[in-house]
Amino acid sequence: MRLSQMLFVTLRDDPADAEIPSHKLLLRAGYIRRIGSGLYAYLPLMWRVMQKVSQIVREEMNATGAQECLLPQLQPADLWKESGRWDTYTKAEGIMFSLIDRREQQLGLGPTHEEVITAIARDMIRSYRQLPLHLYQIQTKFRDEIRPRFGLMRGREFIMKDGYSFHTDEASLKETYQDMYKAYSNILRRSGLAFRAVEADSGAIGGSGSTEFMILAEAGEDEVLYTEDGKYAANVEKAVSLPIDAETSRFTTYEKRDTPGTETIEKVCQLLNSSPTQLVKNVLYQTVYDNGITVLVLVSIRGDQEVNEVKLQNELTKLASEYGAKTIINLNVPNVEAQQAWTTKSLPLGYIAPDIADEYINANKQIHPKFLRLVDQTAVDLKNFVTGANEAGYHVVGANWGEQFKLPERVVDIRKSRPGDRAIHNPEQTLASARGIEAGHIFQLGTKYSQAMGATYTNEQGEEKPLFMGCFGVGVSRLAQAAVEQSYDKDGIIWPVAIAPYHAIVTIPNIKDAQQIEIAQKLYTELNQAGIETLLDDRDERAGVKFKDADLIGIPYRIVTGRAIANGKVEVVERATRKSQEIVIDEVTTTLKQWITEAIGHRDLG
Repeated sequence: MRLSQMLFVTLRDDPADAEIPSHKLLLRAGYIRRIGSGLYAYLPLMWRVMQKVSQIVREEMNATGAQECLLPQLQPADLWKESGRWDTYTKAEGIMFSLIDRREQQLGLGPTHEEVITAIARDMIRSYRQLPLHLYQIQTKFRDEIRPRFGLMRGREFIMKDGYSFHTDEASLKETYQDMYKAYSNILRRSGLAFRAVEADSGAIGGSGSTEFMILAEAGEDEVLYTEDGKYAANVEKAVSLPIDAETSRFTTYEKRDTPGTETIEKVCQLLNSSPTQLVKNVLYQTVYDNGITVLVLVSIRGDQEVNEVKLQNELTKLASEYGAKTIINLNVPNVEAQQAWTTKSLPLGYIAPDIADEYINANKQIHPKFLRLVDQTAVDLKNFVTGANEAGYHVVGANWGEQFKLPERVVDIRKSRPGDRAIHNPEQTLASARGIEAGHIFQLGTKYSQAMGATYTNEQGEEKPLFMGCFGVGVSRLAQAAVEQSYDKDGIIWPVAIAPYHAIVTIPNIKDAQQIEIAQKLYTELNQAGIETLLDDRDERAGVKFKDADLIGIPYRIVTGRAIANGKVEVVERATRKSQEIVIDEVTTTLKQWITEAIGHRDLG
């Protein structure tokens, strides 16, 4: 492609609304254009990157025996109501665009396709002989993000590969899960990206085991905790670990202490000369289930620990049936205004004890009349601990479970793991932290959707059984931007060779020099004929402008028909290393083909 004929406009300055480097660079380099909040046009250069990524995804998926299809973006609400996720996605998380058509039917724009694919399986899969089956698509998805940001990282419209597998049993599902683990690892390696596979929370998708594939980058939204021995890695939402040991309490007898102005852990520990590891803090949460019932939750946890709200939500979701509900639509720490809807009198905030009385709840049909009391494992074994006294300005010291306070029946692991914690698999290993961008996620769904929607098969004994399912997603547009976030410098993008829009760019420094033009056009033709995708910068611009643009757009190899042509050579500059060398003109194609083949493998080069 000749740059003079291309839709190619670069910006000198960073756009005002771009926050992270990759977002700034893709806008500046003319790869994407903002159309509205969270909505972007993929311009010619970017679309070539998307096609490269999609092709790598296709090849790896097809190699596992998965079959490509295309599912509708517009989905009937009835399917989502069957699975029980309509309220979760339209009310709780609120990420689904929903609408009413002219026949007064509810529809949604698909953020994901579990319901649609399960409906297809329900209608078409009859026998165990049809299994296992794995279908996938590369499709535009929609999410009504509260705050779209970071360009393609968190947009309202994005391109994704999502696949769904169907099995007779869990063993077969796990085989495909492992196949996908390998395929996703291959996709990211072939794309030239540094990544880490980590244990993850399944979130609103549901199911049991799940793994995220994180592209490592400073601007990553997710925190990954891992051990240096390579045997453990998890998203911080899912991570488990051993906290530091609690110190021995300095208190030996139980008594109430005057502790004015100590609403925080730090203040009370300073006043009492006590370690936060010997304090039980009691955190109040308010959760609303999908049937409208509000449950007040009191979490008792060791004073130096934080509540992991994802883990807490998972625990509370397990209890939904006890309140006649299916799922949670809201979970938060209620402020004073929110408390007024259900309290009989002001709570002693900052001084609450594990036995705060249920009488504080002014119960009605929508408010459960008792506190749900949970205790984190970190607080269970504490002796002679400090905690609130249920009276503003007072704490108790030397308290014990089974004596002054009844240990809550529900013991849970809802603490947030953090760097420096000891690893469970080997306490000599400590957790380190890295930032990552989620580019892929694989789930073992089990029978969550098939049971809810009646998707069954007939086994060898003639019995009707629910299908076991897997779900596997790769963010194609997110992966493309994450590649930029992982690799750039002060001058622009540094694309991995495998997904760069073009392999090479031939730059003519002086458009008025006939010899420079002749050699440039010769190389341009030869390189493209050899399968090396090449741009020709034949614009009537100064050489400095062309060099800056070549750096900005990040093409892996720049060939300059400058002064070296007097010696029968051209200058070739590698974008990633800035290494420059002069190569004989007739050897340029052979040399570049060798370099590119080494970088991406012969199967990717025509």
